[in-house]
Amino acid sequence: MFRVYILIVVLGLLGGAVYAAKYYYDTTQATIAQLRENNAKLEVANEENQLTISKMEENSVRLNALTDQLIQVLRKSEEYGNELRNTLNKHNLTHLANKKPGLIEKRMQNATDKLWGDLESVTSDNTTD
Repeated sequence: MFRVYILIVVLGLLGGAVYAAKYYYDTTQATIAQLRENNAKLEVANEENQLTISKMEENSVRLNALTDQLIQVLRKSEEYGNELRNTLNKHNLTHLANKKPGLIEKRMQNATDKLWGDLESVTSDNTTD
């Protein structure tokens, strides 16, 4: 009879060990499946981040080129402004306008028209070839 009890205890322990092993196997498989799913999501997010970084780098290069162009245009505009100031400082326009109003009015109008044309060409988005 003692052998029957020992046999029952041994079978109980083996059954418990088998159940524990199956539980461990099932939970491990579930964890692996969850980790694979998370890894796939992270790979997709990483690809999106890489695309975003690439676009940001392209935009940075483009903006730097545009900034360089604007700096060149600004320098030219400053040079033109300095030339204009020097020209105006050389001449007493008030005295000349009082002396020869028709001559000054025509020249001032032509210069103003040219200035507006230059300003329009610099600020216009339309590029016609």
